[in-house]
Amino acid sequence: MARSFDSSPTETTEALRHVLLDLRRGLLGLHKALIIAEQLTYERIHGRVGSTGQLLQLVLNDPWFTWLHPLSQMVIRVDELLDEDLEPTPVEVEHFLSEVRALIRPSEEGDGFERSYYEALQRAPDVIFAHVEVKKLLTKTAA
Repeated sequence: MARSFDSSPTETTEALRHVLLDLRRGLLGLHKALIIAEQLTYERIHGRVGSTGQLLQLVLNDPWFTWLHPLSQMVIRVDELLDEDLEPTPVEVEHFLSEVRALIRPSEEGDGFERSYYEALQRAPDVIFAHVEVKKLLTKTAA
């Protein structure tokens, strides 16, 4: 991580937690935008989703939404890194940031997440805005 964490251990831990909290907020925003974009496309084909509970079940269990699971896992991982009983290390945080950077690389020629992510970016402006926000946070941490 290009950002310097040469201060006291407490200051370093707080700086790392701040980076993770900001990234968590950005990832949740991106996750929500992607779920909404997928819901809209799903509803055009399969009909209206009746409730938030039904949408949650679809996100968890329906193959239509399976491609979102890697991003869901990133949100869970950031929560684990933020566990109050643990102190994230600069190495752990940098490794996590690298994984997020690798995940949110859309690809028209790719498959799985990268291809579906590319397609979502093409059709949903809110996904673009959320993507840009996460990229800004990742760029900020590399500064």
